Amino acid sequence: MGKEHLGRFTVTADPFRIRDHAIDFDRIVSEIIERSDETRRTLRMMAGVRYGDGPNESLDIFFPEPLDQPAPVHIFIHGGYWRMFSKRDYSYVADTVTAAGAIAVIVDYALMPLVRMATIVDQMRRAKAWVLAHATEFGGDPEKLTISGHSAGAHLASFLFTAGDTPSKVHCALLLGGLYDLEPLRASFLQNEVNFTDREVASFSPIDHDHDPATQVVLAVGANETSPFHAQADEFAERLPNARRVDIAGTHHMSSVRDLGLPGTEAAALLIGLIRNHD
Repeated sequence: MGKEHLGRFTVTADPFRIRDHAIDFDRIVSEIIERSDETRRTLRMMAGVRYGDGPNESLDIFFPEPLDQPAPVHIFIHGGYWRMFSKRDYSYVADTVTAAGAIAVIVDYALMPLVRMATIVDQMRRAKAWVLAHATEFGGDPEKLTISGHSAGAHLASFLFTAGDTPSKVHCALLLGGLYDLEPLRASFLQNEVNFTDREVASFSPIDHDHDPATQVVLAVGANETSPFHAQADEFAERLPNARRVDIAGTHHMSSVRDLGLPGTEAAALLIGLIRNHD
């Protein structure tokens, strides 16, 4: 792999192996899991709601208080390079979503390599369809839908507003630290774990798809992330019809997503602004 400049140091490492570049990776993972457990204890929620009959086809719904009129709905999709983590680990994002007055829907999906990318993308599309069809039943307004995702979750979120699904009904999307061209990942550590095929790269690289021009997209990257994440966000922003690029100061791949649930951070402010400006 190529060289990456981190401050005044230069190291040679796989730029996609997050542990090599985020020395506090394990601490942050422990923190977000603990905070997610607290969120599940304190927020009113519906847990394990099924959007399909397959493995991992469920979602958790968290509610703002009070909920005295139909509320905006926000879907969050977790990352983990399509092969780790779960919706439970990212419940803490609901703290920010509900504080903004929206209903938070945290979605689960089956993991690679037990399933292939086509299955996961289909699951996310069916989860969105379920939310739109049932939003009024759980107090949401299906006309006020926004979405976000981190890393692989940002990749998956992009398939919820492709041009073939126009109108997508997604008013705005926050894509954080996402992967939009799968080809470079085949030269990374990840290939040994998920074994991307030629067809998957061709079919599921977001930069090769057209997207709903009505969806406003914020493409955010931690300022301290490795260069491929910045390059992919830059290229995807140029191809999207309605996009804004943001670098989140002082953050890397894991600290940026942690901050989605922390009041007063730039990441949380982006999420709140997205919800409140499109409710």
